[in-house]
Amino acid sequence: MTEELFRSHAYLQECNARVTRVDERGICVDRTVFYPTGGGQPGDTGVFVRADRSKVVIIDTHKDRENGEHLHVPEPGSPAMTAGEDVILRLDWERRYRLMRMHSCMHVLCAVIDAPVTGGSIRDGSARLDFDLPDPPDKLDIENRLNMLIQEDHPMELQWITDEELERNPELVRTMSVKPPMGSGRVRLVNFKGLDLQPCGGTHVSSTVEIGKVHVRKIEKKGKLNRRVIIEFA
Repeated sequence: MTEELFRSHAYLQECNARVTRVDERGICVDRTVFYPTGGGQPGDTGVFVRADRSKVVIIDTHKDRENGEHLHVPEPGSPAMTAGEDVILRLDWERRYRLMRMHSCMHVLCAVIDAPVTGGSIRDGSARLDFDLPDPPDKLDIENRLNMLIQEDHPMELQWITDEELERNPELVRTMSVKPPMGSGRVRLVNFKGLDLQPCGGTHVSSTVEIGKVHVRKIEKKGKLNRRVIIEFA
């Protein structure tokens, strides 16, 4: 299994690693700072720096559904790598940090709109959440409250609970469409203190103030009880 350094250290921008396997799907390493696509958050991009200082550009990262290995997808035409190589993994940090800010913003949005989440996705610079709501919320009110909470500088901390504790506290799960990863014996909770506490495996900023000012681009009706709120950086 690949050691997921980003789970506990989201601000790590690079690490040393060893290539464990290479095939047509991508490059596997023993440890990584690259977040794989999941939970609505896109996979990281960046470069692998080889011993001769040449670089292999990574255009996507995702997980193998069968064994959980991280697959770092190289740019087409990249030089071939081999198992056993020592490399430096270096993120496209500016992109990752924007994704961290926007993912964190979605947690604050959950604090603003008290309703079950039916779906969502995060992009570079924007994101959406779908809420189980009979009536559309007021766009300007949502935007004002969201920016107010962001500027209140709520710190984030990670917590861990057992699978059994999560089963006893189902109210922690806000997303109806995606179940939190269970089976390893413990579940990671993201806690924006005083705002939002829920299971999440994504990468986040250390405080809401890092998110910056945001804008509610639109609120769409997606079914009888489904309202889509689309957010972008102001």
